Amino acid sequence: MAVKLRLKRMGAKQKPFYRIVAADSRSPRDGRFIETVGTYNPVANPAEIKIDKEIAIKWLNNGAQPTDTVKALLKKEGILKEFNEAKKGK
Repeated sequence: MAVKLRLKRMGAKQKPFYRIVAADSRSPRDGRFIETVGTYNPVANPAEIKIDKEIAIKWLNNGAQPTDTVKALLKKEGILKEFNEAKKGK
């Protein structure tokens, strides 16, 4: 089973709100997911990003591939850098 870290769209029309979830790559965008990793609200000024660092790193260690957008959010929060440093240290 290929797991991806990706966005699940929530919220009303013209007011998007996203959950960052770990999901099987074959499931639909807003369909079944395995675990919620965090949230992303692009409407707020500045955009709100809340990611549980331990859960995100756990999924990255287990081989989950982040989508381009989620990868950018992880990089912005410094989680990707921390993951890469821990990977090099092993």
